[in-house]
Amino acid sequence: MSDGRVSVVSKVAVVTGAGSGIGRAVALELLDAGWSVVLAGRREEALAETARLAGGGPPALVVPTDVASPERVDALFAAVRERFGRLDLLFNNAGSFGPRGVALADLRYEDWRAVVDTNLTGAFLCAQAAFRLMREQDPHGGRIINNGSISAHAPRPDSVAYTATKHAITGLTKSLSLDGRRYRIACGQIDIGNAATEMTERMPTGVPQANGEVMVEPVMDVADVARTVRHMASLPLEANVQFATVMATAMPYIGRG
Repeated sequence: MSDGRVSVVSKVAVVTGAGSGIGRAVALELLDAGWSVVLAGRREEALAETARLAGGGPPALVVPTDVASPERVDALFAAVRERFGRLDLLFNNAGSFGPRGVALADLRYEDWRAVVDTNLTGAFLCAQAAFRLMREQDPHGGRIINNGSISAHAPRPDSVAYTATKHAITGLTKSLSLDGRRYRIACGQIDIGNAATEMTERMPTGVPQANGEVMVEPVMDVADVARTVRHMASLPLEANVQFATVMATAMPYIGRG
């Protein structure tokens, strides 16, 4: 008799923030490559739309999840274990920029906490749950890819909460890489600059620069990010892209400020 699990022919991935933007693009890229993908995010309708966009092929499991909630994260990975029996990849992508155009001195504590809870605590909770599953499964091992940011290296004006959490993601990546060695758990980070998504929709009309000016910035196709994540995920566990930066070629990053 069947135990209710899907027979694992393809590899299994969890993508957080899969209802839009980079998360949706990566989920669709992995599905197109033959992965079974668990779509996690707060908006069930948006996740269902991602699943519809995928069409046929391997299964896409929709699991509404608030990554800042330990209970919801536990439920997400319990669903992964029950449905697939193992996990090969976590793309730790869910994140929030917080309120835009708010000076550091005016940022409310509640807004700071909301960004930290999603971007950092949520990433930790998902990484910890994935780590436990990857450590215990047979054969053990897997890969975690954290979504960092160009802001992990150089901040934008009025971005203290977002920038602080993205610097912290780099520390999370390094610690996961070190602690995962004995269990064949690889961890890398992708730092993304100006991918064309809802978050960067202001770029073509101009965004504040470090010198106080407002400048139009170029963007790149989000599909280029998705292909980069797919490459990182496709490597054998004996190889790892520790840090990758993919960005619009002409964006003001090298030398900005």
